[in-house]
Amino acid sequence: MALMPLTLEWQDVCIRISLAVLAGVLVGLNRGESGKVAGLRTTLLVCLAACLAMLQANALLAQSGKMPGSFAVLDLMRLPLGILSGVGFIGAGAILRKDGLVKGVTTAATLWFVTVVGLCFGGGQLGLGAVGLALGIVVLWFLKEVERRIPRENHADLRITYQKGAFSRDVLAASMQATGCRLTAVAGSMKGSDLMEERFEVRWHGAPDAPQTPPFSECAMDAGASESEWSIVR
Repeated sequence: MALMPLTLEWQDVCIRISLAVLAGVLVGLNRGESGKVAGLRTTLLVCLAACLAMLQANALLAQSGKMPGSFAVLDLMRLPLGILSGVGFIGAGAILRKDGLVKGVTTAATLWFVTVVGLCFGGGQLGLGAVGLALGIVVLWFLKEVERRIPRENHADLRITYQKGAFSRDVLAASMQATGCRLTAVAGSMKGSDLMEERFEVRWHGAPDAPQTPPFSECAMDAGASESEWSIVR
């Protein structure tokens, strides 16, 4: 594995910057195509900044007056560590939680990833950076479709209103079970002299982007409910 040389040649600088730009562009194209906030320009700037930080640390090595064996104790290494910490704060700001739905986790991880790739290229570890870039492209471009097809447990909140004596929980549970769902009673309350409202938690396995959801309303009406309302819980 290549180490940072004491004397940094412009040829090395051009190669490292070019590879960092390539990494930022390739990763940014994937994020921009998906309509993410951290798109091409963001990933390119982050990766390039990380590369420049390592190039600066490399350029300062010759001014330290230390022998190659004492590199581990140089304070210059705090520069890339500070870069990683700063990008961690940026990534945390990209994560958004709203109505139980968490967004931006992959964006934050992508920013942190391109930072590490940029540090590798800037530090002269070209082979390590190339391998990391290749693996990152596989994860972002190819595993996305695989992830969409992985069945996972989905949750829904089902609220039904019915008249006393006209509703059967057993019929509702059987109908839900026939569609592959599990039903759990959560709470109930009176809405009038003869009306009841109950809330159920429904769980089922399926692809997260499945175009169809189980027929909640139909099952509730078959069980005797007069009104039904449901929503997906993220």
